[in-house]
Amino acid sequence: MENEKTNNASSSTVVTPKRKAVASKKPTPLPLFHVVLLDDNDHSVEYVVEMLKVLFAHPTEKGVDMAKTVDQQGRVIVFTTHKELAELKRDQIHSYGADQAVPTCKGSMSSIIQPAE
Repeated sequence: MENEKTNNASSSTVVTPKRKAVASKKPTPLPLFHVVLLDDNDHSVEYVVEMLKVLFAHPTEKGVDMAKTVDQQGRVIVFTTHKELAELKRDQIHSYGADQAVPTCKGSMSSIIQPAE
């Protein structure tokens, strides 16, 4: 019998786990809602401009344009966002308070939210 040389050095195999193919799912964007300011005769242009500046950071010129639009058309979209934030902004309008410059003013302006199209 011939002498066979045996290699006792152990060989190791590196096993890398296979990654499962994951379908790339992009998050679905939230549906958008408009915050709509409704007209009334109990608030001054100055009140509307100031409220839009405080609640939405709209510049004075944009606030004046929106105040004119709500006066002429009865409504104006002041903000568009996802539903939760739209509800918050609507509630902030409702709680903004009375217009001190108008003696007959009893409270805040009205607003609604509606789905953006």
